Amino acid sequence: MSNVEVKPVATWRDRRQFIHWPWSLYQNDPHWMPPLIMNQKELLGYTRHPFHENAEVQTFLARRDGQVCGRIAGIVNHEHNRVFQERRGFFGFFESVNDQAVSQALFDAARQWLAARGITQMRGPANPSMNYECGLLIDGFDSAPTFMMTYNPPYYAELMESYGFRKTHDLLAYIGYRDQLPKVESQLGGIAEQAQERCNAIIRPLDTARFRQDVELFVDLYNRSLVAMWGFVPLPPDEMRALAASLRHLLIPELALIAEVDGLAVGAVIGLPDYNPRIRAINGRLFPFGFIRLLRNKKSVKRIRVLSINVVPEYQKWGLGLVLMRSLVPKALEVGVEEAEFSWVSEANTLALGGLRKGGAKHYKTYRMYDFDGGLPDAGNRGATVSGTEPVVGRTAAVG
Repeated sequence: MSNVEVKPVATWRDRRQFIHWPWSLYQNDPHWMPPLIMNQKELLGYTRHPFHENAEVQTFLARRDGQVCGRIAGIVNHEHNRVFQERRGFFGFFESVNDQAVSQALFDAARQWLAARGITQMRGPANPSMNYECGLLIDGFDSAPTFMMTYNPPYYAELMESYGFRKTHDLLAYIGYRDQLPKVESQLGGIAEQAQERCNAIIRPLDTARFRQDVELFVDLYNRSLVAMWGFVPLPPDEMRALAASLRHLLIPELALIAEVDGLAVGAVIGLPDYNPRIRAINGRLFPFGFIRLLRNKKSVKRIRVLSINVVPEYQKWGLGLVLMRSLVPKALEVGVEEAEFSWVSEANTLALGGLRKGGAKHYKTYRMYDFDGGLPDAGNRGATVSGTEPVVGRTAAVG
């Protein structure tokens, strides 16, 4: 009989343990990157974030002999269920020691909490939705993740699959290097030129004189461009504004390009510096001086994540994605970029995947989304205690 006990996070001390426990779990893993603590508080609902205006989140801690050994969040994303007309819950922020008794108790707790809300289908990991960090790393464990991408031990896939989770969709990451750029130009340059001439597109960088408006335009193009992508839920207006506000501090204007046709913005590409090494240096703490170290001299970062190549649906077959990528290359060279990760790309996005392969980019990491379709679990049969799974009122206690 296991002595694992799972309880909902209820106090400021619980919240602090929930956020900080991964530092202990990954203390000997050289590739793990600490999260930004302030950002974690927001996404978990411990401090205000607009995601929680349209969602319910309950966090849980697993303990054995009084010591934390795992964590999970149960998530009801009402926007997802409205868009897809289903009753699906999510799990996220999952971490566990390599012990099936612990992981099973955590999944049971999340499923019981969801079942109390009439939900028996569960998908994840999503931290807390597909618009933020999501997916379980299943290959590519030999290098650190880039900014805003997930990381986990290899044994997590076995823990999930032994519970009954099954693959629903893969999200892919590709890597490209500076010395491959001549090949990109030779293979894709002519096609990009033809596409640009065909639609008479004008490519411009983010305008620093109207910085806020252009960043909000990027987010609007993101929302409009991804309507057909697997699992995509458009950001509500409040979340759009919050995302735009956070990007304002992170962007390098030269690496954020907009495509215009007849004066209308129809596409955009964003190359975001990989801030993860700096986040590690500040150990996830923005205050009192971490934010200065994080954002100082952004152009000195030699690795970028191309996190968004978006074209509105009516122009998606015109080749504007290639035009945007070709236009980004000289800008990246100017600021000294050595590596670029393209992530994530849906396994169903054959157009984007074909372009990356032709350009010489290498598939080097895979992130998997899992589904579990079933009824209310019988936690007692698993030898673990799951208690107090009703939501806890109050989300604003400070976590240091």
